[in-house]
Amino acid sequence: MQPLAARETSRFSRARPPPHERRVRVPQATPSRDKQGREFVAFAVDVRFGGDWQENDIVGCAYRGSGALFVKRGDAYFPAAFLFGKSVDRAPGVCESAPDRS
Repeated sequence: MQPLAARETSRFSRARPPPHERRVRVPQATPSRDKQGREFVAFAVDVRFGGDWQENDIVGCAYRGSGALFVKRGDAYFPAAFLFGKSVDRAPGVCESAPDRS
């Protein structure tokens, strides 16, 4: 969260002002596996600008083995570098649980 907060400190930007607080939640107790069998954990970042918390400002997942972070924009996931203005391509197939074997 620190790199994201450092990027949002410009007083002269037309972007929304930075939140007063952020918190990261991990909504699942156990990791999931994607279609390639890699383990990931979903996360959500909540923000507070003044009064109440706004949940799910940023949602995404973190891969346990590599530490790779992906964030959701619309219906697609992108590498977290997207949040820092980097030009990145969507990452198909990440953060999507494989169907359960019955």
